[in-house]
Amino acid sequence: MNKLHFFIVLFLFSSLQFMAQQKLSPKATVSVVTCGPGNELYSTFGHSAFRIYDPLLGLDRVYNYGTFDFNAPNFYMNFVKGKLTYQLSTASFSRFLRAYQYEKRWVKIQVLALTSKDKQAVYDFLENNAKPENKEYQYDFFYDNCSTKIEDVIKTILKDKVEFSNSHITSIKTHRDLIADYTNEHQWSKFGIDLALGSVIDKKATKNDYKFLPDYIFEAFNNATIQNNDNLEPLVLKEITILKELPVNKSFEILSPLNVLVALSLLIVIITYKNIKNKKRTKALDFVIYLLTGSIGVVVLLLWFATSHTATYKNYNFLWAFAPNLVVAFYMLKSKLPKWVHYYNWILLGLIGIQFLLWALKIQVFNTALIPILLGLAVRYWFLAKKLN
Repeated sequence: MNKLHFFIVLFLFSSLQFMAQQKLSPKATVSVVTCGPGNELYSTFGHSAFRIYDPLLGLDRVYNYGTFDFNAPNFYMNFVKGKLTYQLSTASFSRFLRAYQYEKRWVKIQVLALTSKDKQAVYDFLENNAKPENKEYQYDFFYDNCSTKIEDVIKTILKDKVEFSNSHITSIKTHRDLIADYTNEHQWSKFGIDLALGSVIDKKATKNDYKFLPDYIFEAFNNATIQNNDNLEPLVLKEITILKELPVNKSFEILSPLNVLVALSLLIVIITYKNIKNKKRTKALDFVIYLLTGSIGVVVLLLWFATSHTATYKNYNFLWAFAPNLVVAFYMLKSKLPKWVHYYNWILLGLIGIQFLLWALKIQVFNTALIPILLGLAVRYWFLAKKLN
């Protein structure tokens, strides 16, 4: 056989193999993979994916909607602006599993009760969706992520054959409550999230809204039904634990947000008390307070108005982190303050009062670690307002 004939035969053999792989065998299964939370912020909420397994074809592949390309043009700028492009990637199940073994996270699969025709439809859909021209989508943490995609794909393919009742959800929570369920052990992460996200996440979440979290997608599938050959059956045929949940060692954070802000607040109060006694003003303290609160305020407003993040709208943290403070900070270095600073500090006190009112009315729920620093700021602003009388 000459080289030309060899390559023709090889090409035809490869083509036939490729075509054969497109037709799943009767032994094939389609599963939803759910992974437990990890220790890093990006893994705090767990993960969801699809698995297609066909022992006769030697196929065992994971379809993962939770990946992105660090090397994409303007990645970090798009990340900040809320224009996050995620993509559907594929990998062998063994390779996928190794990462979770290393991170000591649990992994469960739910084998779906699908007909051969429906299995093929899911496989064809995922294969087509994984093509370079189709794999990218605009990510949204609450409404379009690796978890919500799981139910969306099944509904798109099976349409009215499948029904998700959501009857298992009996709690009444906001998006912030749902986030807190997973971040209470990560206090700085929770503090940052509460600082960055606005009042829009303090509204009551619908039952469908819960499904941005993999645990709730897992339960949604366990309680869903499918119409197979005129029979109404559970959508999940069986549940298998691949990696068991391991106990987590909880550690007490000495430098928690609450402890740090209590210490800073006490420092502000102590210096202010000494200033009252000595009838002096510590200019450096005022400069730092105004500079930091102003800088945080600028970031809060940029997240609100200059990005596409849907969860950062209407963030009333700007009331204590008041952006104009960034400019006023430089006036605070003067030995003799302008008269208008007197009125300005009364305004700052009023804004803190409004923030506590919004908090009491649950228009926006703020991180409890803010309480000491708000009180410390209120003491300092009162001192500056009275000093100029």
